[in-house]
Amino acid sequence: MTQPTHNAFLLTRQWRDTAHGLELTLWLKGEQGPVRAKIGGEKAVCFINTGSLPQALPQLSSLPGFQSRPLQLLSFEGQAITGCYFQQQRNLYRARDLLRKQQIELYEADIQPSDRFLMERFVLGALSLQGTLVDQEGFQAIQQPRVRARQLEKIPRFRVASIDIETDLRAEQLYSIAMVSGNHDQSPTEREVLMIGEGTPPPHTRFMRDERELIQVFCDWCHDRDPDLLIGWNLINFDLRVLQKRADALAIPFCIGRDGSALEWRQSRDNPDHFSLLLPGRVVLDGIDTLKSATWHFESFALDAVARELLERGKLIEHNDQRGEEIGRLFMEDKAALSAYNLEDCQLVWEIFAKTELIEFATRRACMTGLAMDRFGGSVAAFDHNYLPRLHRAGYIAPNLTQNPRGVGSPGGYVMDSAPGLYRNVLVLDFKSLYPSIIRTFMVDPLGLIAGLKADPRPANDSQHETDLLEHSTLVPGFNGALFSKEQSILPGLIEQLWLLRDNAKRAKNQPLSQAIKILMNSFYGVLGTPGCRFFDYRLPSSITLRGHQILTRSKHFIEQQGHRVIYGDTDSVFVLVEQALAAADARAIGEELARGLNQWWLERLQQEYGIKSHLEIEFETHFTHFLMPTIRGSEQGSKKRYAGIIEQEGKERLIFKGLETVRSDWTALARRFQRSLYWKIFHGEDYREFIQQTVADTLEGKHDGELVYRKRLRRPLSEYSRNIPPHAQAALREEEIRRVRNLPPAYQRGGWVEYLMTVKGAEPARYAESALDYERYIERQLEPIADGILHFLGDSFAEITGRQMGLF
Repeated sequence: MTQPTHNAFLLTRQWRDTAHGLELTLWLKGEQGPVRAKIGGEKAVCFINTGSLPQALPQLSSLPGFQSRPLQLLSFEGQAITGCYFQQQRNLYRARDLLRKQQIELYEADIQPSDRFLMERFVLGALSLQGTLVDQEGFQAIQQPRVRARQLEKIPRFRVASIDIETDLRAEQLYSIAMVSGNHDQSPTEREVLMIGEGTPPPHTRFMRDERELIQVFCDWCHDRDPDLLIGWNLINFDLRVLQKRADALAIPFCIGRDGSALEWRQSRDNPDHFSLLLPGRVVLDGIDTLKSATWHFESFALDAVARELLERGKLIEHNDQRGEEIGRLFMEDKAALSAYNLEDCQLVWEIFAKTELIEFATRRACMTGLAMDRFGGSVAAFDHNYLPRLHRAGYIAPNLTQNPRGVGSPGGYVMDSAPGLYRNVLVLDFKSLYPSIIRTFMVDPLGLIAGLKADPRPANDSQHETDLLEHSTLVPGFNGALFSKEQSILPGLIEQLWLLRDNAKRAKNQPLSQAIKILMNSFYGVLGTPGCRFFDYRLPSSITLRGHQILTRSKHFIEQQGHRVIYGDTDSVFVLVEQALAAADARAIGEELARGLNQWWLERLQQEYGIKSHLEIEFETHFTHFLMPTIRGSEQGSKKRYAGIIEQEGKERLIFKGLETVRSDWTALARRFQRSLYWKIFHGEDYREFIQQTVADTLEGKHDGELVYRKRLRRPLSEYSRNIPPHAQAALREEEIRRVRNLPPAYQRGGWVEYLMTVKGAEPARYAESALDYERYIERQLEPIADGILHFLGDSFAEITGRQMGLF
């Protein structure tokens, strides 16, 4: 009798050694609710060169339950491979350590058992379970199911809880815990605050006797509401970490896992104050990390700043410096206000997740990478998860990480010398996903490199030239001695699948899926270029970047042959100057014509020269009606990665800045506003001299004092700034001393952003500045260089306009 099949989405994965073999635990979001799948009796697996087995057998045979079996697999060196099977993962680790002393390698011994189980079945996020579900308390259980991969058709309806805690200044005493919960695709249906207090509680609030009861009731709340996802702001390293510390101090359990299990904390190797965690059966998504992984950019990732930018409202207590003291006062005097503040933080997080579709993105990303929903970064692991099972089916096992490999640091993207100037009608032609399209077109691939060099052995070299190849029927030349097989490859086919999926997602206006695929595809080049990847060979990334150089250079020549001038190029884009008197519609028509011509030209060239189909796709992306390519400050040479211009979008003009002061957070708000206004006036032929003079006069009169704050990040611990201390570190040191005197906790213990003002006595922290502002410095360092960056092309200067001789010393 056929057992029933159940569709589910993977939430968390775990493994543990038992006396009877490895046991895997998968927690899933099923169609009817949470599901726990247990798979027992699994083997720990790795590989060894068959020729090394006799020497290794005395050590391996001493380990309980060891078995080996010759396999139809090869190493990258072409050696026969034997599979090694252990009853427990700890014995595999023991074998690896013992054999390392004999300089015998085990391959793929670093793959976690739960990851291997999933990847070898091509399971990414969505799967099906075949077996019988048994009702348990709060979830359904299934034993030894048959697991198969499936495509995710639609996002599961997740139960979500947005969590926020309030504490004293030093996070040594809990005041309250707020929870806002409901289904992720709807408005929240429940809002509640648990708070230490007595008497009649305010609305949506329950009073607790003490911290002990507060934590216990919160644990009960988690089990009763049973969220699939916990979301918050710095949720792991503040809220949950503080709750864990307070529970430990009170000697009470803090068990909010789906089956009542505790949190599994993992301390960062690089930062002892940073933790990640596994919460069995629940996914923990931190708003800051999830936004960053989805490539959102904000000047500050503080909740108040992000909320004001996205939602146009912020926290209920606005002043950062007094916020901690105010929370303490509210706890003592106005618990209703504290409850409202606590709940509003949860609500802000909920609305940010909804506005940016972060849950949809995290779900789709998991279904592309094979990584857990709450794992950020992990590009190498995602590459392994997608590549290794395909490599095994192609008849190979993966190599180990190479210590101190040759050629680390491949050539970067090609950046042309620019032609500085003020222009009209500049077109930007972009190669769509250039590096993935190079991999796909030129068959750049770890297995393809092995197969290509097996067919036609060549030594690696540092020439940065294309590898000579007389006959192209089965091989494609790379660079630095690389040759790639046309018949044996994995990555080009994988990118083709992803490319089609992304095109479909864009047509369906599925932005979270499109973004997840784009990030994964673009990560492949970075993975191949890092020595932290087991497949690292410098010929792989250089065959991508140097091919990019060639493509941009030859595209430039094609465009110039059509009678146009290329004034700049950067990695995957060329900037083309057409006749400056052309109407906008005519300029855009030339852009479309150039894109069509280039695509056809590359199609013909690559078929003729290499016998390959071109997947290069150039698009006419942008038309700048006005454009500035500045010089490097203090020289006549054109700058790189810095420009500005005006484009038209939906009938409206929009100023675009790249790399200039307006988009840099370490320039003041005044400087950025001044630049936007000045460029707008100059691009439109308006009078700019009076504007400059008035801005200088207003600055000297103190009318712009609110826009003179500098903001810069501390790049290392404050204690390490000892010589030639930069202004932002000076301000931070002053601030820490002021806070120490006022008995306030340190502000920069973990680094962070420093806001400061330049006064006549030097840099002072913005929130504690007392000295007069150094207006001359602001004018000389902030306004003058911005103005001269564009006035230079008009034969004018800031000094001439203002009558001030600045910048001499």
